[in-house]
Amino acid sequence: MVSDDIVPTVSRRHLLQAVGATSSAGVMFAAMGALGLAPTAGAQPRNDSWVPPRKSDFNLTGRSAKKVVVVGGGPAGLASAYELQKAGYQVTVLEARHRVGGRTLTIRGGDAETDTDGRRQVARFDDGIYMNAGAGRIAQWMVTMDYLRELGVPYEVFTNANADAYIYNERSGATPGNPVRYRTAKADVFGYTSELLNYATDQGALDQKLTAADKENLRAFLRSWGSLTSDGRYQGGDNRGYSVYPSAWNEHGTPLPGPGSVAEVLASKVGQYFPFEINWEQSMLMFQPKGGMDTIYQYFLKAIGKQNVHLNSPVTGVVNTADGVRVTYTAANGKKRQLDADFAVVSAPAGLMRRWDTNWGSDTDAALGEFALGSPAGKIGLQYRSRWWEEDHRIYGGITETDMDLAHIWYPSYGYGERKGLVIGYYNTGANARAYGDLTPAARQRRAVEQGVKIHGDKYRTELDTSFSIAWHKVPYIEGAWAYPNTSSPRFKQLQQGTGQVYFAGDWMSEISAWQHGAFWSARYAVQALHQRVMTS
Repeated sequence: MVSDDIVPTVSRRHLLQAVGATSSAGVMFAAMGALGLAPTAGAQPRNDSWVPPRKSDFNLTGRSAKKVVVVGGGPAGLASAYELQKAGYQVTVLEARHRVGGRTLTIRGGDAETDTDGRRQVARFDDGIYMNAGAGRIAQWMVTMDYLRELGVPYEVFTNANADAYIYNERSGATPGNPVRYRTAKADVFGYTSELLNYATDQGALDQKLTAADKENLRAFLRSWGSLTSDGRYQGGDNRGYSVYPSAWNEHGTPLPGPGSVAEVLASKVGQYFPFEINWEQSMLMFQPKGGMDTIYQYFLKAIGKQNVHLNSPVTGVVNTADGVRVTYTAANGKKRQLDADFAVVSAPAGLMRRWDTNWGSDTDAALGEFALGSPAGKIGLQYRSRWWEEDHRIYGGITETDMDLAHIWYPSYGYGERKGLVIGYYNTGANARAYGDLTPAARQRRAVEQGVKIHGDKYRTELDTSFSIAWHKVPYIEGAWAYPNTSSPRFKQLQQGTGQVYFAGDWMSEISAWQHGAFWSARYAVQALHQRVMTS
């Protein structure tokens, strides 16, 4: 081992020059590693860090980059191809569908999709209007933001929470035409919770937990948080909102009637939506790419090179061979083809892989079986002739929550002030998504509008231009929205190691399924494992 205290009179540069004069690149790289100037095999990155492969890793060691086939052109597949190609790997991406992006799907005017049951839709949206049919928001802490910046993708704020959006819990007593504003519901829940906790404090119920000073600090917090009166009661306040807001000339506004009793507020079950605001996945501020979520993957495609990405090329077989891996697929012209490579990164849905011809064995197949059933989810985009939600309801972005089968209604976070716009009329999961998915597209629209009228009034029907709906469990080559892994399962850990020359990637192979962030990190770890293997072979 060479260190500065052993050879104090020889600089690192001179030593490297001396070594390099008569040695191969591999010896030079080893010497650099000994001096701490380059990574050595013994200093490879841990699984909880990300060190991207670099072209210099090959140039300095005399190794040659390998050929890799990436199966799947969604977030995990394209990120894998992008990171490998930057390092000099020869990469080919095979994508079964007619477009890249996977479940990061944006529908624009003229786009067409056909369900697995043969139902075909063509979007009739106006120019500039789009529907994010899958991924729709990005938290600021996510690695997705890093790729937006690295690739130069323009982005803007996504309004994930809006105090002026609505809550409509029909099963808990809400009636047509009488939704409650999010701010009003929150004020009442916080107010009565504060009143009850303040009362418990006064009655000595917390004496064993709190000192006198603690209790006074708690009371001060509750008076502010819950807008309590000086004697600790909740009677409402201006934080509930107004039926007529204050203006000039001594117009102090007209407070909303209410609040209801504590029993009525609790029975409304509106409080179930508030944890969403501080959920680590969903907290504001959130973002979206300008022009649609799939814009990200057009930038990836440009970086990778369109010539290296083959669309309409569904894979039917992945086999480990003595020299690497052989992938069988059907080309866009309908002919069967085989592609030989040193390695494969497979990012297709696990359920689809189990239908392929493979030789990775029953253990791997059983591990994939834990993720075989993708959860159903559905959305509908409703284009309107006017932005009545902004003009009449004063709602600019955000989400209305319901306990109806449509679940969530999203208002657009783009196009503010324009003449037309698009509302996500339902975003549902589970049994509700299956029920809507079983309907024809026209029937999905009728059902969604019928429910939405209860909240927004008749313009929800009369201003409607056109719609487009998605049922993810019926989308060819995807067949589900997400699969949540048991990350402590031995089978999950088995898949992380890959099998033979094959590595797996996808949001389902991460700690955070259903997000692009998870897909990207799974891709990084697959790339890192593959590259470490190449560098130590």
